[in-house]
Amino acid sequence: MIKVGDTLPATILMEYMEVEGEGCSIGPNPVDVAKATGGKTIALFALPGAFTPTCSAKHVPGYVENFDAFKAAGVDEIWCLSVNDAFVMGAWARDQKTSGKVRMLADGSAAFAQATGLTLDLTAKGMGLRSNRYSMLVKDGKVAALNIEGPGKFEVSDAGTLLAQAKG
Repeated sequence: MIKVGDTLPATILMEYMEVEGEGCSIGPNPVDVAKATGGKTIALFALPGAFTPTCSAKHVPGYVENFDAFKAAGVDEIWCLSVNDAFVMGAWARDQKTSGKVRMLADGSAAFAQATGLTLDLTAKGMGLRSNRYSMLVKDGKVAALNIEGPGKFEVSDAGTLLAQAKG
């Protein structure tokens, strides 16, 4: 399992783009984790699934609401990861109004979750292999802080906890 001091796994995530940008086409676009985190401080949080109750009511809104405070603490970007496809993450981004604040990144095949060892098997609930709920502060591609939730919990991966670590 990934731990503080480790480098993030060299994987590709997908991000749905609503508008044409510099070299970015509308629709799903690959995000190379190593390149995207190089030289940056990232507040990364992951959760079991888009549109799920705790994730939609508490987890994502906390990071959206604290965007300015994260920026003031030196965080370059906030990332939300989930084992969903880029289309679902794009729809969830619209629903949660994350544009310009939280990058909603799809780990569609759970490659990142498996590479970090932070998976959650929800097969019995009809959801298959998912990401565990956690947050981490990433500095230049390395884990600087890691907060992993216990089963069914939402106590340490919230925006307030990671923001305090970013300020510290």
